[in-house]
Amino acid sequence: MSSPRLNMELLLETPERIADGAGGFIETWAPLGTVWGEVTARTGRLVSGEAVAVSATGHRITLRAAPVGHSNRPRPGQRFRMGPRVFRVDAVSEADERGLYLTCQCEEELAV
Repeated sequence: MSSPRLNMELLLETPERIADGAGGFIETWAPLGTVWGEVTARTGRLVSGEAVAVSATGHRITLRAAPVGHSNRPRPGQRFRMGPRVFRVDAVSEADERGLYLTCQCEEELAV
């Protein structure tokens, strides 16, 4: 494996549940920090959303490894933000046998 080009600045965010004052919760996103990664598009498809059609594109995001439990190590259910673009993290694994990089399987959804 050649070294990835970690040239994209990504904001790692985690979901937070906040009481809405009426016995329920609303979900917001809290920033955890900035990471640098390589973003590679995979396949895309058109899916039906709640109100509109949605273009769903898979991406592989490679970044420097962080120990399990560290705040800079992404987990499924978190997301990356790159400007207005949002990438939902579906899976995380080590990208190489030396454990220098992580591969995040992500999905980006855009209303069409």
